[in-house]
Amino acid sequence: MSAASDPRTAPDPRTASDPRTASDPRTAPDPRTAPDPRTAPDPRTAPGRVFASLRGQLHAAAEEFAGGPDALEGILLGMVDDVDRAVREPLEIFPVCHHSPASALAMARRLREKRPKVVYLELCEDMAPLLTELRNCRLPVAVQAFASDIDGFPPDWAPLSVVAPITEASAEYQAVAYALDTPGVELVLVDRSSDHVFQWDARRPAGDDQEEETREDGAALHGEAVGVEIGDLRPRFAELEEHLLRHGRVRHWSEWWHQYVEVPLGDGDHDTYRQVMFLIGSLFRRLAPGDGDRVRVDEDRERHMWTRMREHLATTGTDPADCLYVCGAFHAASRVEEFGVHGADGFEISPRTATTWQYGLIPSSHAAIEAQFGLASGSVSIAAAQWAKNLRRTRVKPYRLEGQAGTKKTPAKRAAAPAAIPDPDPAPASAEDRLSGFLRRPPVLDTLDEAELLGWSVDVVRAARRNGYLASTADAIAVFETSILLAGMRDRAKPTPYDFQDAAVTCIEKDGVPGRRDVRRIVEIMMGGDRIGQVGYEALPPLARDVHDRLAPLELNLQQRGVRRALLDMASRPELRACSDVLWMLRRLMPHGAARPIMGERRLGERSVQESWDLALGTHQRALIELGYEGVSLEQVLEQRLRRTAHGARATTAEVLAAVEDATLYLGGRRLADELGNRALEVLAGERTVDGAPEVLRRVRGLLAYYRTAEPVLPPWIESFVRTGYAHYCTLLPTAFQDEDATTGQVAAMLGFLFGMEGLALSLGCDRTQLELAVAQSHPKDPAKTALLWAAQVQLGTLSRQELRVRCDELLASPLVVPSYPRYLSGFVHALEPVPGLADVVVEAVSNAFGRLPDAVLLPWLPVLITTLRSNAGDLAPLLIREAGRIFPARLPALDAWIPPWRRPPAAPRAARPGPAASSAPRGAALLPAHPATCDALAELLGCTGEWAPAGGPPPAATGAALLPAHPDTCDALARLLGCDEPWAPTGTAPRPPSLTDRHPDTAHAVAALLADR
Repeated sequence: MSAASDPRTAPDPRTASDPRTASDPRTAPDPRTAPDPRTAPDPRTAPGRVFASLRGQLHAAAEEFAGGPDALEGILLGMVDDVDRAVREPLEIFPVCHHSPASALAMARRLREKRPKVVYLELCEDMAPLLTELRNCRLPVAVQAFASDIDGFPPDWAPLSVVAPITEASAEYQAVAYALDTPGVELVLVDRSSDHVFQWDARRPAGDDQEEETREDGAALHGEAVGVEIGDLRPRFAELEEHLLRHGRVRHWSEWWHQYVEVPLGDGDHDTYRQVMFLIGSLFRRLAPGDGDRVRVDEDRERHMWTRMREHLATTGTDPADCLYVCGAFHAASRVEEFGVHGADGFEISPRTATTWQYGLIPSSHAAIEAQFGLASGSVSIAAAQWAKNLRRTRVKPYRLEGQAGTKKTPAKRAAAPAAIPDPDPAPASAEDRLSGFLRRPPVLDTLDEAELLGWSVDVVRAARRNGYLASTADAIAVFETSILLAGMRDRAKPTPYDFQDAAVTCIEKDGVPGRRDVRRIVEIMMGGDRIGQVGYEALPPLARDVHDRLAPLELNLQQRGVRRALLDMASRPELRACSDVLWMLRRLMPHGAARPIMGERRLGERSVQESWDLALGTHQRALIELGYEGVSLEQVLEQRLRRTAHGARATTAEVLAAVEDATLYLGGRRLADELGNRALEVLAGERTVDGAPEVLRRVRGLLAYYRTAEPVLPPWIESFVRTGYAHYCTLLPTAFQDEDATTGQVAAMLGFLFGMEGLALSLGCDRTQLELAVAQSHPKDPAKTALLWAAQVQLGTLSRQELRVRCDELLASPLVVPSYPRYLSGFVHALEPVPGLADVVVEAVSNAFGRLPDAVLLPWLPVLITTLRSNAGDLAPLLIREAGRIFPARLPALDAWIPPWRRPPAAPRAARPGPAASSAPRGAALLPAHPATCDALAELLGCTGEWAPAGGPPPAATGAALLPAHPDTCDALARLLGCDEPWAPTGTAPRPPSLTDRHPDTAHAVAALLADR
């Protein structure tokens, strides 16, 4: 234990100044001799003689245990001073602990006795308008303040969220229900606002939110919201908590509180309850660690609450005796100067920031409350069961809001509230000392309720059998006896639910968990379960109500928890198309599982005629409600999110293109899509890496295919995108080939963009020379990228397919290169993306590898090949399979005699077909004389004025082609291409034999054969 946390050496917090201006604690005055300057001069707060006997006993105890007066005596006597000060306050303070059945029971009793006219509640003051909506909800729920667009806080804090969970077994709900349903009673929230929660609190570390991913569905209902609760009673002194747990023979704090506070205070009177809670709050406060920020926030909250209460009293003129201040026991033992209705003034409440806060109710659960506030699993459920048991035992009538969902209706209308009963003890200073008797009283040993314990044992065995355990009657008997045994070992006459839980785990859960739930979870469910609240339709924000209204044609109760199956047949019921649009937007905006399509899909240019959905909007009600904080309709929220994604500081081109696709799919129209498309163009021009090239290629291809079929012309932004992308990737191509961080798939995607968009890019003014230069400047060192470069050269025409085959054979023939040959093949597989025409070469290369590579090289490479094909199976594998199916034999018996095409000897040249001179029969097209009109029209179009030869007569003399001398430029270009450099003969000279026919006889014979066949 450090010296700073040792209560024997720590300075008295009563004498310490404000933590923000505190001096060295070693120079602080002795708490036993230095009077408190805030309390000594004021006679109203001077210690009375009510607790004189208790002070004497504590003074004697301090001398006995500490060997003389020291810091321990100051702490013990200071706790009594805190209790005496709180008891003597004219405005009655009611200390509570959050979700404590004892606090709720004492609150219900006190409200019926005192009938206060004003109830001051420790809750964020800006949440007051929401409390009237609690009657439309099924508890537990949480009051939430939400802000997505923040002003005055760091941008990385957004969104801001504050929740205050409320359960029926809580004292604050009793106070709210009493105040809202009792005429003439005013409810005033006095705690700091939601805006001040983030102004005053230090931001939690980012790692604290990571455990949300491992929580159950019910435990994540609050998300990453900051929790606000009344009565955060837990020791902040780790050694103290460890001491209490060890000597109390319990496992966690919730069990200690249930055993040593809940049970003893369940039957206590009002004064005893208050004094004990004041004492506990003072103990935890005086032994709190020296966390300056946390102490500062606590004291500022107390100053804020007392300032608000004094302002309200001064404004309304209400008598403090007619008021009740409900706060946590930790704050009830406050020692700030502003404490009390006669406390010091001057605390300035800072103004709120310009952040716009939105408020609503979200469903909560026992597990969510336990997870957010660090309670033991199942403790809130056990508290709810204890609350119900206390009501049956004491017959106290609790307060419930009229029309509260999930409660029984009252048989008759409630009569008008009777006049306020005067407080039987109007003078707080004359209160009796109930604390001494409570501390000296031995613990009450409850008798064993065998019927209750036996019922628990039978129920847990029945539940265990339903969850797959091989439990029997013998296990029920064992659980019964073990519970009594554990309670006896822990000095308890009656087993608590925690003892019973340990006994059930010991006796039933033997080797493993056969189902989803272990025995501990089964006991929690049996004791009350993870009760999950629900927000009623009237309390939902406009967006959530609009969603339910638009989905009304489905005729499903979507507010119930669980999955509902929706069948949409838009062919027979066209009105369901609007429901389909809503469901697809919900799928895009809400968590996975809220709206899950079973049948049907929505892609660019495609819409299903029939759809089937699994809907769980009731289970994900919190997410739907928080959508309502962002806008008034789904379309507005989706548009805002798409814009936020596109204009984010770290937005990539692929993400912006995805936003363009979503805007086209879900919102329709061209306005937003064009705006986001222009943003994608800006992001692409600013990128200096090729990390997103595969995703960019996939999305641009899809958008181009959609616009070409659905629009008369391409949008201007996508034309600019293709033009800019062509130049952009040409510039980055040489660097990407040499960059070790750039993968083969990314370079292949770049080439796929360049070759796939080449036709459109050239038509928009791009220069192909830029691509040729980029490929020529690329000099990769990686074998896979080298193979990719060869494929690009084949596509550009600088490398023939035969030369590529020769290079592959040379690689296999070199012993030094054989180990890296599989990496070349991986590059060829990726090359199918930009050059799909190389499928036959890739199949040939892979086949040669299987036939010639040694097993030591081939077997380790197979996983790489399979991984490559799996990652690109949608585009590459079908090409290879189709090409392999074309080359390889279809029958297995034919495989033995099959010779691959690339191993067959070259075919002998075919004999030249005889020319026209070798045959005496006239040759020519038979269709020309049969249909002369077509030939005459073509001859007239070409300017030919010749006449038809008579049928059966001798063939006319060859006169030559009239078009050749009429258009010599075309003939000259063709002659240069074919290597013919003879000049034109003068007009009228004798015809000479064509030199092209002599130079290229095979071509002449092929053309003649083609004309003869036709």
